[in-house]
Amino acid sequence: MKRVITYGTFDLLHYGHINLLRRAKALGDYLIVALSTDEFNWNSKGKKSYFSYEERKAMLEAIRYVDMVIPEVAWDQKATDVEKYDVDIFTMGDDWEGKFDFLKSQCEVVYLPRTPEISSSQIKQDLAKK
Repeated sequence: MKRVITYGTFDLLHYGHINLLRRAKALGDYLIVALSTDEFNWNSKGKKSYFSYEERKAMLEAIRYVDMVIPEVAWDQKATDVEKYDVDIFTMGDDWEGKFDFLKSQCEVVYLPRTPEISSSQIKQDLAKK
């Protein structure tokens, strides 16, 4: 079984997220999503999510492409997760291109194209204008 892992906040879930998850799942047989916790988002990323970790986790678990959701609590857990979950492919959006190449000694690293016309940041900006 080929295991794939990806990371993200997945707040204000939209079709760009679904596209990313669909393409990530197509790389293997089992997709693990490491979901940023509320504490990690606030303490390390300096942002507050609209939906709580538990709400975002429930939404991700309802998506047919997602097999498992685990918490992301630190930037440096990725190498440990790859080993712990016996991951074959690590994937992220191509806006992170090159940032995770250090994992290539443990697994294949794939950067997927993002859906260009949509992002949670853009949704927030558009809503703020109304």
